[in-house]
Amino acid sequence: MKTSSMKNLKSFIDSGILESYVLGNSTPEEAALVRQLAASYSEVAEEIDLISEALEAYALSNAIVPDAVVKPFLLATIDYTSRIQNGEEPSFPPILHEGSAVSDYAHWLDRYDMFLPDTFTDLHAKIIGYTPTEVTAIVWIKEMAPQEVHHHEYEKFLVVEGTCDITVEDETFSFIPGDYFSIPLHKSHHVVVTSSFPCKVILQRIAA
Repeated sequence: MKTSSMKNLKSFIDSGILESYVLGNSTPEEAALVRQLAASYSEVAEEIDLISEALEAYALSNAIVPDAVVKPFLLATIDYTSRIQNGEEPSFPPILHEGSAVSDYAHWLDRYDMFLPDTFTDLHAKIIGYTPTEVTAIVWIKEMAPQEVHHHEYEKFLVVEGTCDITVEDETFSFIPGDYFSIPLHKSHHVVVTSSFPCKVILQRIAA
């Protein structure tokens, strides 16, 4: 390769276009040029591999472990969206309140697909109702749910099976099946299961 061609190739490699290509941000014209040069010059192909490896290493070193509550609810949202897309009719469970009874939710609790999977580890959720301001889910908690604080939504519980303690700030409340509780806004809280089997609850989050 001529010296001038080598300089042009080095300038191309140093231009930042390869980084944009690896990140998927290059234009169609730039992507076509990168693929053409990578096929013709091993230096370009090797640089693309090095950039890809460096970005992967950076992503792994800065990876964030999903929150123990966020991840199950993200999976539950994906599951609910899939069910609706496959023809399930949206439903609207009643709002939880002090007079709520487990039987009020029998329609959803008795469904064949509302079960605890074998892959259950810490927390599992199945959404049974959704609106832009309200989410209702059946939730199983194996041992505990980590500390949270809600500033923009009310969180309400109705215990279906098992027992648990809910600590709000420095005060702990104990619950058995049929008990209802509403978490105050701006208060840190966490749940500890006290039964020998998972605690199953109706959980509702309503926009404040």
